[in-house]
Amino acid sequence: MSDMPHARAALVTASDSGIGKATAVALAAAGYDVGVTWHRDEAGAHDTAAQVRGHGRRAEVRQLDLAQPESAAAVVDDLVIALGGVDVFVNNAGRGTTGAFLDQSLDDWRAELDVNLTGAFVCGQAAARAMVAAGRGGRIVNVTSVHEHVPKRGSSAYCASKGGLGLLTKVMALELAEHGITVNAVAPGEIATPMTGNADVDPHTVARPGIPAGRPGDAAEIAAVIVYLTSPHAGYTTGASFVVDGGLLLMAAERNDT
Repeated sequence: MSDMPHARAALVTASDSGIGKATAVALAAAGYDVGVTWHRDEAGAHDTAAQVRGHGRRAEVRQLDLAQPESAAAVVDDLVIALGGVDVFVNNAGRGTTGAFLDQSLDDWRAELDVNLTGAFVCGQAAARAMVAAGRGGRIVNVTSVHEHVPKRGSSAYCASKGGLGLLTKVMALELAEHGITVNAVAPGEIATPMTGNADVDPHTVARPGIPAGRPGDAAEIAAVIVYLTSPHAGYTTGASFVVDGGLLLMAAERNDT
């Protein structure tokens, strides 16, 4: 990324709560103006924006519905204009439903892939095009899941979408490197957020004996990895997936030993 002086800007999708909110605030603390998006929780998005402004940075708030991917790119374009550019794009928006493979409806399958994969593609492409046009390079981080790497019963659409996003990350990294843009994935395990039913819970007080760390993760722990990947220290890191799961994936080895 260029050292030319300019107001650094980051866009974080679904930054009205959970990992997205923690990431937006952490990026503001790191010196970025932030584009905040929300799907249903407008009040949460404005609270995020207030926290961003509390760090002395600008915040712009827009509604973004990735179930309508045809219009999603226009929202990214609008935020880029409002912020005067984009240096960091964090694709955090996603949804997760459960249901047996044999019972999976085509409508639910399509809805899951529209949000988790097609929406990520559309928004990432819009952000990357803006970065290329500006000629300053950039950082893109896709928030996937441990289920980018390992299957889960009853989550065929979710796993397929996150696995697809993981490989899309690698293709993006390969093609965008010549433009000075790095692209990486962060793959969280169970994190104490509204999506996992643990909103406003101190994860250190929740027992998870099936996880080596013994607890769920904190959204701030994911945000810290994302912020690192946007920093100059990560300039040689691209096409990688950073699993942050308290050791959950290691349990496969434990089960194989029994």
